[in-house]
Amino acid sequence: MPELAGRVADAFEARVREHEERWLSPLAVRSYEHGGRLRPEAECSVRTPFQRDRDRILHSKPFRRLKGKTQVFIDPAGDHYRTPMTHTLETTGIARGAARALRLNEDLVEAIGLGHGTGHPPFGHAGEEALDEALRTRFGKRFRHNEQSLRIAESLNLTAEVRDGILTHTGEREPATLEGKIVRLVDRVAYINHDIDDAIRFGILAVEDLPREEVELLGPSGSRRIDTLVHDLIEHSEQAGDIVQGQEVGEAMLSLRSFMFEEVYLGPHTRAQHERAGEVVRQIFEHLAARGDDPDAIAEYLSGMTDRFALEYAEAL
Repeated sequence: MPELAGRVADAFEARVREHEERWLSPLAVRSYEHGGRLRPEAECSVRTPFQRDRDRILHSKPFRRLKGKTQVFIDPAGDHYRTPMTHTLETTGIARGAARALRLNEDLVEAIGLGHGTGHPPFGHAGEEALDEALRTRFGKRFRHNEQSLRIAESLNLTAEVRDGILTHTGEREPATLEGKIVRLVDRVAYINHDIDDAIRFGILAVEDLPREEVELLGPSGSRRIDTLVHDLIEHSEQAGDIVQGQEVGEAMLSLRSFMFEEVYLGPHTRAQHERAGEVVRQIFEHLAARGDDPDAIAEYLSGMTDRFALEYAEAL
């Protein structure tokens, strides 16, 4: 068996290189031509560099803690609401399917997808806003979950392309790779449609409340809308040699996003929950800041908390 394993390992990189040259688009990132790691290390003989990045994220504590954090609704009474972990897995699966259709590097897409949300603080959007405000008020610094996700990626010594995709999945900077651009776009496609499902389940929305024209164009259910959006992305991206949406479908998605911000994310039904979350984050922050003056350490510790741990921590104070 050791001899057999040695033969496989000796030929693995050459086989991957050959396969990628035959299969991948000329626009795709090649696995063994990555931009390097922050700290040099020997590569694995039976996994590509991007596969190693994926595995490091999957086995990391920040990834595991995503199951205990909120996506939109804080501590909902039900087993089927999304968490950042389920959102991450759904986003990654959709993005990988799109990458295969476009003959891009699926392993790179998977690693970016799995790592993009690891920096989320407890209580979702509300927790991030409260932590950001607290840091700006006391230290003149800011908090962005994508920047915290990058810090985690750096601590795991991930490749340059994965770090870039994680940092740029949101914000003003565009990803440097098409693989990163897929995750950036699919992340929005996934969370908007999955949050609609959760809002309907929670009772904030009814199906008939959704914008009629957008639903007629994209589809009546979350799965149909995602299918429409992904097919549109694939067809227009193939023609453009970039990751793009068709104008009509892209505008419909932006309209749905605006609708969700008005009715759900910033709406009256979630305001009390967001105020509760903000108060918990501020209380913990002030306690930590009174005991130390390192804003990065405070942000790292607080953002790593799960909802349950943060609630118990605040109650103990």
